[in-house]
Amino acid sequence: MSATTTDDRLLRTSPLKKLLGRPELGSAVGAIAVFVFFALAADSFLQASSLSTVLYASSTIGIMAVPVALLMIGGEFDLSAGVMVTSSALISSMFSYQMTANVWVGVGVSLLVTLAIGAFNGFMLTRTGLPSFIITLGTFLMLTGMNLGFTKLIDGTVSTKTIADMEGFPTAHDVFASAFTIGDVDFKITILWWFGLVAVASWILLRTRVGNWIFAVGGNKDAARAVGVPVTRTKIGLYMGVALGAWIAGQHLLFSYDVVQSGEGVGNELIYIIAAVIGGCLITGGYGSAVGSAVGAFIFGMTSKGIVFAEWNPDWFKFFLGAMLLLATLLNAWVRKRAEATK
Repeated sequence: MSATTTDDRLLRTSPLKKLLGRPELGSAVGAIAVFVFFALAADSFLQASSLSTVLYASSTIGIMAVPVALLMIGGEFDLSAGVMVTSSALISSMFSYQMTANVWVGVGVSLLVTLAIGAFNGFMLTRTGLPSFIITLGTFLMLTGMNLGFTKLIDGTVSTKTIADMEGFPTAHDVFASAFTIGDVDFKITILWWFGLVAVASWILLRTRVGNWIFAVGGNKDAARAVGVPVTRTKIGLYMGVALGAWIAGQHLLFSYDVVQSGEGVGNELIYIIAAVIGGCLITGGYGSAVGSAVGAFIFGMTSKGIVFAEWNPDWFKFFLGAMLLLATLLNAWVRKRAEATK
């Protein structure tokens, strides 16, 4: 029996059963509830400019939540994802400044190094057999120290030097940190990066053999290996996917402000995981979707900005985020049980 013959996505089911089986169903219901709540609680929430702000906040999380969701579907975690974003930005900035090169050279070097970090995580995981929690926690600590240590060693302070006057900066800014206008409202280009990643990741998961591999290794890697799934390559590829997302997010960070603080990014890895879980990914792997991670990021964006629009104390934000995580997890578990009961 092949891995694809038992794939729930290939079974003939009624539209209702298909709907109940979608990982993002619970998060979609939650997103509607959050949207209606803040629409009633904050008069300015429904303004077009407010929607732009919410989408931007969602995109900065969503760019990373998408590859993190794929990694979780594959049964693994990456606790280094947050600081890897900062590492990517630091490499671009410091290499360009110190080498007095076109900033695109630094961007290219950053891409190669960041992908190498992702490959390192995947290689160590598959070769040692240690849990991804331990492997990526070690990478998290190493990157945190290296970010601070190298920045102070090279630049003499905790932040990089400005590269705004260097060759190539305007075009790099256009690619990673510019805005486009619809009507009278400006939208950040990160929204397009986010939507593009969701589309590509959804195509991979639902329309390619690699998508079957991801679900298979997340469900049962030993069974997947027994039917010929390249487990090692799949997991390394998933970690490199997280690294690619970190590179995109890091370049946006750099070219938005032209300097980078070496201590940024710590703790963001948990936000990416929360967005994926709220979007329907199971902690145990083998279940989830890229669209769900986008919905989870959108809920995060609505909550973080909705509290501001409603003029509430922002100190309560983490409370609401934690409550949403618990509620979404319970709702996703209930939806999955209902879906399994109707098969």
